[in-house]
Amino acid sequence: MFKDGETEPGQRSPQVLAYLGDAVYELYIRTKLVEHHSFPVQQLHQKAVKYVQAAAQAQIVHSWEPFLTQEEKDVVRRGRNIKGGVPRGGDTLDYRYSTGFEALLGHLYLSGQGPRLKELLGMIQPAGEQQEE
Repeated sequence: MFKDGETEPGQRSPQVLAYLGDAVYELYIRTKLVEHHSFPVQQLHQKAVKYVQAAAQAQIVHSWEPFLTQEEKDVVRRGRNIKGGVPRGGDTLDYRYSTGFEALLGHLYLSGQGPRLKELLGMIQPAGEQQEE
């Protein structure tokens, strides 16, 4: 994406990694939807929300579990264990795992592991939306 070189993600808090990972994931989903659909922006947004909500992210990180390295699992765990509020009406466990998911994406991005980031994100396949139409 836009990052040159490597930054030591271990120097960053899990909150910062999740903050950055959220942006990385949002850009990935929006890009994939635009590549595969020619809907008006409002419809693209509605479809993107299905992927970026906490429950969907938690489900994704659970599906990745068998494919993650120990280091990646540790990043997810650190992100999952962040103390803080959960949005009203949200499921606490989903929210915690979604934060771990985002922390992992931020970690991979900051550490310059683009191919690994792309590999994991490629397992999501938001273009599969076509099957619903």
